[in-house]
Amino acid sequence: MLFHRQHRSEPTFEDRIRQAVANGFAPERLPSGSVRFHRGACAVLVGRAANGDPQIETAGILVDGELAELVDRGYQKFFETPTGRRLPALAGQLKALHAFEEDLRKALGVESWYNESLGTVNQSHRYDRLLGREASSVRP
Repeated sequence: MLFHRQHRSEPTFEDRIRQAVANGFAPERLPSGSVRFHRGACAVLVGRAANGDPQIETAGILVDGELAELVDRGYQKFFETPTGRRLPALAGQLKALHAFEEDLRKALGVESWYNESLGTVNQSHRYDRLLGREASSVRP
């Protein structure tokens, strides 16, 4: 008697997108091939990683149809749109964004790292006290 192991098939990018839609996330396909998911005011831009898995590229809130990304300015967090509009991040928005990201990660089958599970993280740190420091450090 031989025992044959059943091979598990790895879900494709499209399978994971369909799974997120089944879990109540509204998708919007973009010309770049990315998918923007939103629920309420929160939105996440999901792209395809090199290995074909979904990868969260940008997370934030929708402001007049634009995805405003979370930015840390050193003394406070802000949401900034691609057109430069800046809004202070409120505690309720940060909690909603964190819950949204965690739910979407689970629906997509994307790993959630320890630091991401602790709270809302951001990719951009723009401290005012550092602006122009590179230019002033160059001496003739």
